[in-house]
Amino acid sequence: MNKRLLFYGVLFGLLAILLEIAKYRFVIFDNQVEIYSGVIAAIFIILGVVLGRKLVNPKEIIVEKIVEPVAIPRLPVDEQLNKLGISKREYEVLQLMAQGMSNQEIADKSFVSVNTVKTHVSNILLKLDAKRRTQAVTNARAMKLIE
Repeated sequence: MNKRLLFYGVLFGLLAILLEIAKYRFVIFDNQVEIYSGVIAAIFIILGVVLGRKLVNPKEIIVEKIVEPVAIPRLPVDEQLNKLGISKREYEVLQLMAQGMSNQEIADKSFVSVNTVKTHVSNILLKLDAKRRTQAVTNARAMKLIE
């Protein structure tokens, strides 16, 4: 009895599968254009997503390397000044600029005219590659010319 039951169960299962295949076959034939269009659209969507991820805005990975400072032999201040072409008077003006003095105050303290101070400041800016007085003082401090 078990063999017979198993046989009929398999037979009805196969029959049900054949009927479903026939039903799908008619559905496919009736809706052939829509199915092909859907498959092609799905392929293009997948390709668009994959290519879009690869081509548009690839993320850059920035790896920072920590470099330990290397001891650079420093030149004495006089040699640095000579190398930069800064005269002793310009160096005095630079020191007074670092103290926050105005052109008039520097002129009064150095016993020169304001125009002379302006000339010295202009030369200092050129020689220290700066656009402003504060930048010149910062550059000079970085070079250890002034404190």
